[in-house]
Amino acid sequence: MLENVPILSLLLVLPLIGALAAFMVGPRAKISKMIALGASAATLVLASLLMLEFFALGKEIFGEYQYGESYEWIKAAGINYILGVDGISVPMVWLTALLCFLAILFSWDVETRTSQYMGLMLVLEVGVLGVFMALDYFLFYVFWEVVLIPMYFLIAIWGGPRRDYASLKFFIYTHVASLVMLIGIFALYFEASNALGYRTFDMQAIATVSGDFSIALQTSIFAALLIGFITKMPMVPVHTWLPDAHVEAPTAGSVLLAGLLLKMGSYGIIRISLPSLHGAWDLDAGAYGGLVEGFSDMQVVMIVLGVLSMIYGAIMCIAQKDIKKMVAYSSISHMGGVMLAFSTFTEIGLAAGVFMMFAHGLITAVLFMMCGVVQHKTGTRMIPRLGGLAAKIPVAATFMMIGFMASLGLPGLVGFIAEFAIFVSTFEAFDWLLLVPIMSVALTAAYYIWAMQRVLFGPLTKDIDLEHLHDVSWYEAAPLAVLVFFIVLFGIWPALILDYITPAVTKVLMGGF
Repeated sequence: MLENVPILSLLLVLPLIGALAAFMVGPRAKISKMIALGASAATLVLASLLMLEFFALGKEIFGEYQYGESYEWIKAAGINYILGVDGISVPMVWLTALLCFLAILFSWDVETRTSQYMGLMLVLEVGVLGVFMALDYFLFYVFWEVVLIPMYFLIAIWGGPRRDYASLKFFIYTHVASLVMLIGIFALYFEASNALGYRTFDMQAIATVSGDFSIALQTSIFAALLIGFITKMPMVPVHTWLPDAHVEAPTAGSVLLAGLLLKMGSYGIIRISLPSLHGAWDLDAGAYGGLVEGFSDMQVVMIVLGVLSMIYGAIMCIAQKDIKKMVAYSSISHMGGVMLAFSTFTEIGLAAGVFMMFAHGLITAVLFMMCGVVQHKTGTRMIPRLGGLAAKIPVAATFMMIGFMASLGLPGLVGFIAEFAIFVSTFEAFDWLLLVPIMSVALTAAYYIWAMQRVLFGPLTKDIDLEHLHDVSWYEAAPLAVLVFFIVLFGIWPALILDYITPAVTKVLMGGF
């Protein structure tokens, strides 16, 4: 049905047109909201059609890129407009469209510079979608940098009291890391140009010769790319921008920051680092774990980063008094699980990492929306000042409990499948090293249950105005209900997504792109 339609370009054009229209309506807030909601809804419909047809095509071709588009852009430099999706990127494209639509709906009460706010949300959607669909390094980097601009302004204009500090810190950290990543991309570009005999940023073309690079060069490029990606995820010790950005960002900004922007880093590892440097793999050994000596050092780095982030993030959660900051640190812990899964270099490990990216995007959106609801209803997010909210706002409390339970890995919810697969792959690859990262599960249960008991149950507090406390509004309840539906659906039926992901990660392991 969609084979003759440039659907990937349309996915970029729709929110871009919506952004321009929202900027142009000026102070007419309601019109800009309607434009943003309509553009994001149309993008979501298109992304849903893409995923449904992709699924209908059959499992055997999920590992291949589809709906490809290729046009010359800057011929002299070998820069082209190349798009394509496979089983790794399609779920992330759909997740992006879903979260952007829900975040815009959740922002229905924004009354300050509304048209700019809505326009920036749509520009951010364009950037993230481009990252997940680009198959040209230059194009990938352009979209990667485009994402920084709207998020910087969302924090700097609509953020909290320390928004200037947080937005500047976010920009400096992620931009500097991007420049290091750019060095790795240029190294790939120039070395591949010598091997191919022509200049190109085409990811697939470069992957055909990058395996012939020296091991030292491959390891150096991998390290440069890794610095850019782990800063975006973020991993300890380059994580410090994240709690500040989350605390000061508006609620919808936090939803997109945790639900999508963090996934760009982990997506870069599995989309670029592994397939572009497949020559570092011992393909003669069957491709599963047959790493050459020089590359194994980077595997150790990934293991250490993953485990350290899981444990450190969980411990920091216990110490937090601001519930939003606690959720921010929990994201560091969960993304550490993604890094650990990728470091196993096994089929189940890579599939588990991608599934955790998808699951965390759904769960963390609920959690940050609930942080916004609590702040809006009570005027505070400080856990010691809250208490007994379940009796006053039962619908909101139910959503918060489901979010907490999904994040700590309750069976039947999407987080359980992701965490279980990560720990299975860790045991298969590293045996009893599993005992170290699995401690994060106990810590995660401890801080979520403790926070739930203090915020939702116990005696009602006198620190907040209980007389005017009311439950969630329609524009808050609707996005939360949709997210909870998918958290349960993919928790019960994970094959709906894993059937997309597994063939694609198998191709990566076999040295393909």
